[in-house]
Amino acid sequence: METLTIKTENKFRSLITKREYKKGEVICDIPTEKIESKPNRFTVQIDRDKHTNVGKLAALNHSCDPNVILDTEHLLVYACKDIEKGEELSFFYPATEWEMDAPFICLCGASSCIHVVAGARFLSLSTLENHFLNKHIREYMIELLNGTELHLKKLQEVEAQ
Repeated sequence: METLTIKTENKFRSLITKREYKKGEVICDIPTEKIESKPNRFTVQIDRDKHTNVGKLAALNHSCDPNVILDTEHLLVYACKDIEKGEELSFFYPATEWEMDAPFICLCGASSCIHVVAGARFLSLSTLENHFLNKHIREYMIELLNGTELHLKKLQEVEAQ
């Protein structure tokens, strides 16, 4: 965390790196000192019902074209592309969040922008497949697909009667 600093501009916070990182390099650990059962604006979902207060990492902004990955299985933040000294760090929020406490409009400007950031639950599989997704998000997706398949089978049975 010593290599990261919070920049505040016009009441908006961002997390800036004090050094460069190469793709795949570990930037820092994800703190887990304070675990919550529900999300809030300062937590990251690290498992199905576990949200950790991430301290300084709460200044990490969302991007649909991120430069870091939060790996909640190994509790590490990685560079997913080369990052220059002084660059703002960002990650794809739906990679960790199934349903967000405070959804918002995305203004990242990426060609692949999702426009509304509310959590992975609200995105199509074709959108999600282009991003690193944590284990708990993949598990939720499988449950959702299985539930949809079961629902479709029941509808077909009703139609057949």
